[in-house]
Amino acid sequence: MAQETTGTSGFELVKKLQEWSIYNMNQDTIFCIIDVLDLYTMIPQVEGVLSLKKMLDYLKLKKVGGLKVETIIRLSRFVMQNNYFSYDDEFYHQIRDEAMGSLLTLTMANCYMFFFERQIAKQIKNSGGLYFRYIDDLFIVINWPVRHLVKQIDIWNKYELYYLPFSSIHPLHMKKNIPFTMLLRAISFSSTFQTYLDERDKLRMALLLNKYPNKIIEQKFNIDQPLTVINYDKYRQNILDSPFKEHVGIDYDKLMFIHFTYCLSMRAFPLKFHILWNKYFDEPPIDEVLPVLGIRNVKNLHRQLSYTR
Repeated sequence: MAQETTGTSGFELVKKLQEWSIYNMNQDTIFCIIDVLDLYTMIPQVEGVLSLKKMLDYLKLKKVGGLKVETIIRLSRFVMQNNYFSYDDEFYHQIRDEAMGSLLTLTMANCYMFFFERQIAKQIKNSGGLYFRYIDDLFIVINWPVRHLVKQIDIWNKYELYYLPFSSIHPLHMKKNIPFTMLLRAISFSSTFQTYLDERDKLRMALLLNKYPNKIIEQKFNIDQPLTVINYDKYRQNILDSPFKEHVGIDYDKLMFIHFTYCLSMRAFPLKFHILWNKYFDEPPIDEVLPVLGIRNVKNLHRQLSYTR
């Protein structure tokens, strides 16, 4: 499956390089080596298991060595969530990312990289170059101008999967709405079912990397009907044909905007505010004014020093 782009030793790379150089090597050829920084420890545990599941689905396997795929996934999840190690006579339980030295971690890292590198490998191959990977080391040999290669590497490095972090101080309902909204966006922008599946996997990874609980992701990804290659086009068209809400002008004589600084201790403030408003301002003319509450973020040191989008 990935024999053309991956290997287990430097001998394979040298052999492929010799074959490629016979017809392609010239004085402008560039040999580039890229290291994936902290590959094992940057893959979340849930995403590692999902990458393994995605690979098994990609290979259309139902069983491996007599074990059902469902059993393999459950066992993999158990291994990922039960890594322990000792340091300085103390025992620790690893609750984040994947464990170094685990054979299962190596398998998951290869599955993860297989799907991540496909576009890069395709781009290099279409340009007549040679692409080869050994776990977290990428080797590229190509006849591009140096400036163009540097630009492409910069583009690959700037591929950021960023959404509002789940650890943000923003209200929970705002963060819960992000997965569903982005899923609808993925459906709208994906003209084929396979493209939608690819976009959904990227979205899932982005949310996991931003610490969204898998339970919330699954809940928001569970739309009103399961999508298949048969019903996808119809469902997508229904979304595209959904009527847009017309923009209604604001009547400032009828609306009063009130902003407050949001923090966890203020979660119940909007409800209490409306209860008090209805209790004390129920007579004309003030009862004709509708209060609208808005929030602003806490101006703490973390917010001042961090880069926000």
